[in-house]
Amino acid sequence: MSSVIHEITATIALNGNLSAAVYIGGEFSLIGVLYPAAWTAAGMSFQVSFDGVTYHVLRDDSGTEITKTVNAGEYRELDSSEFKSAIYLKIQSGTSGAPVAQLAARSIRFYARRYIAR
Repeated sequence: MSSVIHEITATIALNGNLSAAVYIGGEFSLIGVLYPAAWTAAGMSFQVSFDGVTYHVLRDDSGTEITKTVNAGEYRELDSSEFKSAIYLKIQSGTSGAPVAQLAARSIRFYARRYIAR
C-alpha cells in the first residue's frame, strides 16, 4: 500500500461562522489541519453529513461536541477516527451553541490520506 496526500480547503465567508461543505468521504482519511494565519478568536467544531443535504453536529461517543483549539498559523495532526463516518464536512467557528463570526474570509486547509492498493 502507498499513500497519497490531498489538500482539502474549507472556507468560512466574511462575517460567517460556518464553511461551505467539503467532500471527505469514501477514500479519504483526515490526518491534519493547517489553521489560517489570522483567525478571530474561537475554537473550531464540525458538522457532518452522509448525503450532502442534512448536517449533524459531530460528537464523540459520549455525546460531547468535538472541538479543536485554534492556534493561528499552526499545523496540527487530527485523530482520523473522529471523522471516519463523515462523507461531507462543514467547519464551525465556535461551537453549535455559541458560533463566532469570522471578521474576514478564512480558509482552513485539511490534509487527507488516500490509500491506493498496489
